[in-house]
Amino acid sequence: MTGMTAARTPSTSPADRPRLGLRERKKIKTREAIRAATYALVREQGYDATTIDQIAERAEVSPSTVFRYFPTKEDIVLTDEYDPVILAEIRERPAGEPWPDTIRSVLHRAVQLGTSEDEEVSRLRTHLMVQVPAVRSRMMESMSATGRMLCAAIGERTGRDPDSLEVRVYAMSLIGGLMETSMYWAENDHRDDFTALIDRALDVMEHGLPGENR
Repeated sequence: MTGMTAARTPSTSPADRPRLGLRERKKIKTREAIRAATYALVREQGYDATTIDQIAERAEVSPSTVFRYFPTKEDIVLTDEYDPVILAEIRERPAGEPWPDTIRSVLHRAVQLGTSEDEEVSRLRTHLMVQVPAVRSRMMESMSATGRMLCAAIGERTGRDPDSLEVRVYAMSLIGGLMETSMYWAENDHRDDFTALIDRALDVMEHGLPGENR
């Protein structure tokens, strides 16, 4: 989601983890191998110098396999497995909980999942969002898919029409705010605590600019 989480399959306890078939386990293993190869090559030689052929060779797959899993090189950097997890977390929150509290709690959980898996990858992804125009452009394109997911979640949670203008504006405002938060974090050398930055962003979206006359 908006590049803020490490691109790993989320860790769950054995009791909670669904039993995957061999085919799905092999797909996950292949995706992770492609991502790991990409991150290693980017660290070694930079993003622009890293090619799909090099990624395929490092991951021990064919270039066509890379493209089957990730349509573009940018997708390798940006795609993660967390949108379904976030949707599930929203559904599991207490029914009477105010929506702002729900989204704050869920985003805290998303940050915890991402940075606990591999904080270095989280930093690399957000750094590339800032430094590489192609990654940033692809991130903007992918926001619509995450926005649709969030609209559906808001609709389920609040009883509102997920296609209504109000829900769509709110969802995309949230997605855009999270993207800007990720970029701010990277632009400032990842000095700040990312969860604290998320809270600041949510405060602005909930209450407006600090000190603003209302």
